[in-house]
Amino acid sequence: MSALNEKKTCSERMENFRRFVWNPETKLFMGRTLINWVWISLYYLAFYVVMSGLFALSIYSSMRTVNPYEPDYQDQLKSPGVTLRPDVDGDRGLQIYYNVSDNKTWGGLVTTLRTFLTAYTPAAQRPNINCTSNTYFIQDTFDGPNKTKLSCKFTSDMLQNCSGITDPTFGFPEGKPCFIIKMNRIIKFLPGNGTAPRVDCTYVGDEARQLEVDYYPVNGTFNLHYFPYYGKKSQPSYSNPLVAVKFLNITRNVELRIVCKIIGAGITFDNVHDPYEGKVEFKLKIED
Repeated sequence: MSALNEKKTCSERMENFRRFVWNPETKLFMGRTLINWVWISLYYLAFYVVMSGLFALSIYSSMRTVNPYEPDYQDQLKSPGVTLRPDVDGDRGLQIYYNVSDNKTWGGLVTTLRTFLTAYTPAAQRPNINCTSNTYFIQDTFDGPNKTKLSCKFTSDMLQNCSGITDPTFGFPEGKPCFIIKMNRIIKFLPGNGTAPRVDCTYVGDEARQLEVDYYPVNGTFNLHYFPYYGKKSQPSYSNPLVAVKFLNITRNVELRIVCKIIGAGITFDNVHDPYEGKVEFKLKIED
């Protein structure tokens, strides 16, 4: 018992470890013969080669079944979402408050619109083509460069008084601001059932009250030749069509709730679980 409890010195421990690593008497390396280590190494090498091969085969098989141009499942995208520019998120949703006499309150909003519209300059839209028809642009073949589909041009000048060209401040200092409505993309979605969907802006909860607005393009429509969208790989230069809304009779110093809906067949705006499906609601307050 005393021998078992006897503490070994550091040199004895090192000697035992050295003999474990290599025992010159038994010719064992870490408790195994050389041939045992060879067989173990070959076993694990073969095991990991087979596992890597199976993993690579499963990835290859999965990729062969994936359509690179279109997602396999789009069940949750029945109707497009709608976004607003400029967008300022407040504590309770989108809130745009500014003072016409203080350019610090609306300068950032103007900058946001300018930055957003840089993707719609003639130079940025050069890869796209001019479309004049008012029907869906159905493409069964890849007629664009590098096996892509063609996309229709949408340039900022189509927004006329809200293009930022004739009025670089977008009407903010006059209390007649411009806002841009964009409908999100859904692959192969055909809105309107042959009739161009349009934007309609009203007061929330008081639709009978007149809201005087100008829409650009005329009537606030999304031309059908921008649809369907075929995906990022098929249409790398595609740009969403836009509708600009210029508010003309906003009451000063009062917080107003406004909703802009997309009116068209196949587009819903009454989904209580998604407040941005088919519409965008925001608060607007213009002070003087």
